[in-house]
Amino acid sequence: MSKFFVRFITGLFALGIAVVPAPAAQAAAGDMTCLPGTTSQTVTFDPALTMTPQDGVHIHVNRIFAGCTSISHPDIVFGTSVSDLIGNNRSCLSLLTAASNTFTIVWNTGATSTIAENYTVTIAGAVIVYEFTGVVTAGVFAGDTVLRTLTGPSIDVTNCTLGLGTVSSYYLLGSLTLA
Repeated sequence: MSKFFVRFITGLFALGIAVVPAPAAQAAAGDMTCLPGTTSQTVTFDPALTMTPQDGVHIHVNRIFAGCTSISHPDIVFGTSVSDLIGNNRSCLSLLTAASNTFTIVWNTGATSTIAENYTVTIAGAVIVYEFTGVVTAGVFAGDTVLRTLTGPSIDVTNCTLGLGTVSSYYLLGSLTLA
């Protein structure tokens, strides 16, 4: 080690200045991340969707949020959400339409987060992609921005839009970020 370097460091310590690396950047308090592939969404339709719009379609949505980590709530690692609704004027083309929804996640601790989000849908080859953006409107993580992405096979939706089949359910995998 050179004499100059030793004197320089000694001088800094004498002035009360410590030379330490900057801390690694961390997410803001309240953030939650559920890793890609650990979040899923299963949707069922009764009756199955066809190219012909139908009223009174029972839609059941089961969301699972796993593989989650949070700085401000390290005890929260898993959550679920179930929604049941009746849809009117529903067809397989409805699955390709941008829309919005609101749902509540019940976390493994019993705490809840209500999410209001908008989403877009695209088909890229054999994959359907749902991209969600929104906000946590109530409960734990209130005020956080929501980013969710879900993907799955598009073959049933594509066949349905061509009049070659129906969609009774679909399964998607993805991720969740609250920031």
